[in-house]
Amino acid sequence: MLLIHTIEDVRAQIKSWKKDGLTVGLVPTMGALHAGHMSLINKCTERCDKTVVSIFVNPIQFGPSEDFDQYPRTLEADAKLCKKAGVDIIFAPTPKEMYGEGHILSNDFLTYVVPPFFYSNKLCGKTRVGHFDGVCTVVNKLFNIVQPNFAFFGEKDRQQLIILKKMVKDLNIPVTIVPCPIVRDENGLALSSRNKYLSQKSKKDALVLNKILFNIKSCYDNGITDVRALTETAYSIMNFQRQSLEYLEFRDQDTLEEKLTADDNTIVFIAVKVGGVRLIDNIALGMIG
Repeated sequence: MLLIHTIEDVRAQIKSWKKDGLTVGLVPTMGALHAGHMSLINKCTERCDKTVVSIFVNPIQFGPSEDFDQYPRTLEADAKLCKKAGVDIIFAPTPKEMYGEGHILSNDFLTYVVPPFFYSNKLCGKTRVGHFDGVCTVVNKLFNIVQPNFAFFGEKDRQQLIILKKMVKDLNIPVTIVPCPIVRDENGLALSSRNKYLSQKSKKDALVLNKILFNIKSCYDNGITDVRALTETAYSIMNFQRQSLEYLEFRDQDTLEEKLTADDNTIVFIAVKVGGVRLIDNIALGMIG
């Protein structure tokens, strides 16, 4: 496995693979790898001849009051996991490598990929203004650098997934986006790098997210389709002294349009702050099981 820090070197290696007719898969990450990331990596190694994992804590997707400086950086441990999983390249650039000498601190970097406002101004985009501009910009850059045949993204960040699929379609980027199911721990909590910030008590409180979602799914499976009625089921589960609900919304799985009546194309999105940590989750109501 190669650990590469420069765009020039990663392009040179991938060029030789492409010359040999090999398929290349990309798993974009910000590091602090967990079982959720490893499920993406395993799907990539199964489907592609060569696997590239990018590890880059992207500064332009963090807001001024967010946790960029505190975000866990565990490259040495991540590299061991990747090597064991059969990854061929870890691409771990610096912000300077990705965005130039001054990167986000000057006018050196001015070109952003801005998704349609209708997709980015809701759910996480309401409180994380500019977040999806940063996500689309860095992913587009990674696609240009690596030129993968396939790119693997988790459904936990489903708004991000929907926006990236839209970007690829609109910009005619020759990559196939492969959605991968949410990975949960034994208690049902969706795996996230931010779970490392949770105390043991907060981890128990965080289970409210999946309890609400799976309760809504159960109610829907039993014939309840009115979104207001389904939303009200959440309030009996919340403890508002320990859990702060940011949003609970029902959206179309392709367009993110708001749903007033739930159907099999509906995704339920939730964001909750627990112990000061912001967590997100979602569930597809048309999912079997």
